[in-house]
Amino acid sequence: MIRNILHTLTVLLAVWLLASCSNAAKVVYLQDLETQVPNGIQDVQLLTFQPGDRMSITVHSRDHELADIFNLYHRSPGYGGNNGSYGGGGFLPYTVDTKGNIDVPVLGQVHVQGMTREGLAEMIKKELIDKELILDPTVIVEYADLAFYVLGEVRSPGRIQIPKDQISLMEAITLAGDIQLTGRRDNVLVLRTENGEQVPYRVDLTKKDDLYRSPVYYLRQNDMIIVEPTDVRAGQADLNANTFRNLSFWMSAPSYIMMLISLFRK
Repeated sequence: MIRNILHTLTVLLAVWLLASCSNAAKVVYLQDLETQVPNGIQDVQLLTFQPGDRMSITVHSRDHELADIFNLYHRSPGYGGNNGSYGGGGFLPYTVDTKGNIDVPVLGQVHVQGMTREGLAEMIKKELIDKELILDPTVIVEYADLAFYVLGEVRSPGRIQIPKDQISLMEAITLAGDIQLTGRRDNVLVLRTENGEQVPYRVDLTKKDDLYRSPVYYLRQNDMIIVEPTDVRAGQADLNANTFRNLSFWMSAPSYIMMLISLFRK
């Protein structure tokens, strides 16, 4: 009897090891990369402003009072004076309207849709100098709260703020805590809004060409990344209803069998 139990245990362990080996091929990123062989990727795509985006614009000059005219900020209670200091208050963001414009003090309507952060800063600086409003302006433009979204089998799903002017899909997944073993790396879905329509893109992160040539290699604001569950993960709800079909049960079965063997030997 003990010999039969040992035989069964051996078979179960062999099946478990084979399943582990076959699944390993599904969790390794960029499996076909060759060492020290260059791979072409998409041209660098910097984020550009779109309707609904928010930004902060600050203008600095040796003439603080003159520069202050172009800065939107709120003062906290008890705030006194400026003198070039904005302590006790905070800058208010501009919001891009549906036509792609923002309303800048003195300059009026400025079309910013499709512009990069640095491009907008240079344009405003040029306008201030050309119109002799400020002779020595320093203009700083920052994204206020651009973000992308991650759902599904990652460690930290949710809304994630974009930290820089460009961000790749792999960087985004890193910020989300990586894809869990229960998630599919070979069929990641990215939803992107283009011209008023939502366009789905699918990327196989286990293949270099599929990633590097994808239109979503670089993300845009409000992109939504969805990591689908593996077949095992997707079926867990049903499996939990039947203990003998549950993978967790069979993975822990060898421990139970060893315990039974030790009891029989006593």
